[in-house]
Parts: sequence; C-alpha cells; structure tokens
Amino acid sequence: MLLAAIIFLITLLFVIWQPRGLQIGTTAVIGAIVALFAGVVSLSDVGIVFDIIWDATLAFIGIIILSMVLDAIGFFEWAALKMAKLSHGNGHLMFVYSILLGAIVSALFANDGAALILTPILLAKMNILKLNTKTILAFLLAGGFISDSASLPFVFSNLTNIVTANYFDIGFARFFSFMIFPFIVSVAVSMLVLWLILRKDIPANVNIKLLKNPASVIKNKALFNFSWLFLALLLGSYFIGDAYNIPISVFALGGALLFLAIASSTKTVEPRHIIKNAPWQVVWFSLGLYIVVYGLKNAGMTDYITEILAYLHAQGNVISVLGTGFLAAFLSAFMNNMPTIMVMDIALADIADEAMIYANIVGCNLGPKMTPFGSLATLLWLHSLEKKGIKINFWTYTKFGLIVTPPVLLVVLLSLT
Repeated sequence: MLLAAIIFLITLLFVIWQPRGLQIGTTAVIGAIVALFAGVVSLSDVGIVFDIIWDATLAFIGIIILSMVLDAIGFFEWAALKMAKLSHGNGHLMFVYSILLGAIVSALFANDGAALILTPILLAKMNILKLNTKTILAFLLAGGFISDSASLPFVFSNLTNIVTANYFDIGFARFFSFMIFPFIVSVAVSMLVLWLILRKDIPANVNIKLLKNPASVIKNKALFNFSWLFLALLLGSYFIGDAYNIPISVFALGGALLFLAIASSTKTVEPRHIIKNAPWQVVWFSLGLYIVVYGLKNAGMTDYITEILAYLHAQGNVISVLGTGFLAAFLSAFMNNMPTIMVMDIALADIADEAMIYANIVGCNLGPKMTPFGSLATLLWLHSLEKKGIKINFWTYTKFGLIVTPPVLLVVLLSLT
C-alpha cells in the first residue's frame, strides 16, 4: 500500500504542479506506466479501468466539442449579454442571473464546459463594464463554485456522474429523477450562500449601456436558431437511448460531431481548429490516473473505506447519506475527485445502497471546491484565469471554499434523504 500511495501522491503532485508545461494527461500516463512496472497494477487491471472510463471520457469529449462549436457561433456570449441586459443595471440581479446562467450551462454542458467557456466570456464583459477587481473576483468565484455545485441533474453534467452511472448501471432517466431535486436545492442554496458572503463586493448599479446588443454577437442566425432545436432533440435522445441501453457517448460524441459537421457546412466554424483544441489530454488523464488509483484498490485502500461505509450504512438513512457525502467531499478536496469517485464506487459496490451512491456523487461534485486541486475543472479554471492575468492564490481560494462548501453540501445531502 505504501508503494501504491507514493506513486499516487507523486502523480497527483505533478498533475497539480504541471512543471515546464507538462500536461496533465501526460503526467497521469507516466504515473500509470510507473505503477505498471512497479507491479502495483497489472495489464488486466488496465483493461478493467478502460472498461470503466471509456464511455465517460468519450462523452465528456463530445460535450466539450459541442460547447466549443456553440461558443464559436456566439451562443454563450449571447446568453451572457442577455443575462446582463435582463438585470437592467442592478448589480445584485446581475450576480444572481450570472449564477443561474452558470448553473444551466453546467447542467447541460458539464462543469468543465461551464468553467472553461463561460468564465472568459464573463470576464471580458466585466472588464467592459469597468468593474473593480473585488467585484470581478466575486463574480468569478461564484461562477467557479456553481460550475461544480450545479453539475448534478444529468448523467453527462459531470465526468464523475458518468463514471458512477456506468459503474452501477443507473439509467439516464432514473439518474435524472433522483438528482433533479438536489440540483434545484444546490442552485438555490449556493446562490444564497454566495450572495451572503460576496454581497459587499457587488455594486448596486452597473452601466449595462457599455455592453453590445446580444443579437450582434451571433455569427449565423439560422444556425443559432437551429441550435435550440438540436439541443432539445439531443437531450431527448439520451432518454430514448436509455430505454435501449445505448452508451451515453454515442449521443454525446455523435451529436457533437454531427453538429460540428452542420456548422462547418455553413462556413461558420473551422472543424480542424475545433478538433485540434478539444481537450484530448482529458482522455489520457482519466485513463492514467484511474490506473494509478486502481493500484490503491489492489493495495487494500478500498477495503478500509468499505468498512467505514458499512458502519455508516448500519446507522440509518440520514447518517449514511451525510457520512458518505462528507467522506467523499473531504477525500475529493485532498486527493482530487476523479480518483475519489473511483475508490468510493468500488467501496460502495458491496453495500449497494442507492442513496449512498448518489451521496457519493454529491460529495465528489461539491467537495472539491474546498481546495484549488480538488477537481480537474478547478485546475483548468485557475489555469485559464492565470493566462488572463488573474491569479487566485491557494489561501484565498481555500478560505473561500471552506466557508461556502460545507453548508451547501449539508443542505444538498439532506435533500437526498
């Protein structure tokens, strides 16, 4: 177990640090190769891991490609401007609407899509509005938090959702029926807590006349109008596919490539640019890190967690849900939610308590917000902001995360019971 733990910690350290531009996927694959040669995992384990993550990873790539195409035609910029205009210059309303927009984007285009695509757009608009640094930071922190806390309702809303749904064979419709209420609760409570904490940094009034007309940013009006119908049909196809046990990646990636082809035919987007800039490193990151984590499973770590979960299960519904959620949350915060979801899923396999399975997802989606390295989305979000000249240091982020996350997590978990 010591060897497996050392390999995991060093791999995670390099994923967070990214020395000399070493990409996260490359680092994770190197860690997996080391684990393989060290005998911590076997070639058959690699096959097991691939079977667990292939659908989730391809679905994630598809969702990001779709988001990139929509971004290229002005879809998200239009939404951000529309949100700002609806506030009529009221700073607090604009704050609320920006959180609602982030929640919708996170639910429909995954937490990473919300963090990576919406954040630069909102940052650009806030600079145009000449908002001060504290106000910009307040909007960015709120947007970063809601991207994960709202990634609950659909299987495709978060990579952790897809992995768990596949692992326990939870259908798309069943997942949605269980998680739609916690999603609504999470958005409402997140909005309240974020406003209470950040309200002093939100201006009473904002000069929205400085912003463009939303319609002016649309690159192709016919394609923009068609995108609404396409998204509705795509969402419906997930439910249809659920009835026939079709992998979610068939619709997520297939739909994305179809929409890319349609957009390319109108000369609105450059397909080569979209494909080249898709987050392919996430494929290697998922495969590599999960192989490293499987070494922890082989070393017996999941046995210890199973004992804890079995004890919680014996204490009744409320304690088991709260205990599972907070255990997943703290593990995610300190060892990243990607390895946590896999370790917890394996540990929960013998208990097979559906409420605890969903509590694990909630914990792995919200818990990472307590530290900057808790989730891949946060790491990419911080890296994206740094490239834009905004650096949020470790202690600023952690202090914010530790204040906001626990109360939101508690209420959302209670909604599951």
